[in-house]
Amino acid sequence: MTKINTVGVIAAMQIEIDALKARLENSETVTISGIDYVSGMLHGKKVIAAKCGIGKVFAAICAQTMIIHFAPDCIINTGVAGALNKELHICDIVVGEKTVQHDMDTSPIGDPVGLVSGINVVFFENDKNVADVICKSAEKLGFAHRRGIIACGDQFVADSATKEKIVKNFGADACEMESAAMAQACYINNVPFGVIRAISDGADDGANMDYPTFAKIAAEKGIALTDEFIKNI
Repeated sequence: MTKINTVGVIAAMQIEIDALKARLENSETVTISGIDYVSGMLHGKKVIAAKCGIGKVFAAICAQTMIIHFAPDCIINTGVAGALNKELHICDIVVGEKTVQHDMDTSPIGDPVGLVSGINVVFFENDKNVADVICKSAEKLGFAHRRGIIACGDQFVADSATKEKIVKNFGADACEMESAAMAQACYINNVPFGVIRAISDGADDGANMDYPTFAKIAAEKGIALTDEFIKNI
């Protein structure tokens, strides 16, 4: 594994990234296209932390900009997600093995659902070495976690029918709105990528009630694990 000296961390919302930004020493902020990139030192590593905003377009813009301007050795997406796997519970951690854009669909012309045209990828493989360190870090913290497939799309999944469709199509364990877009940017730039997602809701008919209650708690676990990852990488 290439030595990691610089780590990029991207989250969609303030509650998913602010606590990490506050831990950075000698921090500086650069604003590009309305996104604040806060860089500083943490556990002997240079860290660039950014809140990209919600959705795949913001996520891809943020990841591509971070790669061009800061050249991180790897990028981590941290945040919360809805559970698709019935074995997952609130605040459990899903460590991404693969990510997929569940709302990418050119199947009427014969493509598999989820295929990203031009690069012909359905599942973006996350960096195995990065995932290994994330899992070891979760074990050190005593966090319940599992490796899995994370489905991403421009949709807050909050009904059982949509949930079942995503599981049927991709065998996914969790869903959210950013990771696979970042994975695509990292893929085309050959940058190692990892995903840490803490479960905030069940991505079902009760998600609109569970999410406001548990999102902050789940996000805090995600930040704690991201911090531990940076310490151990």
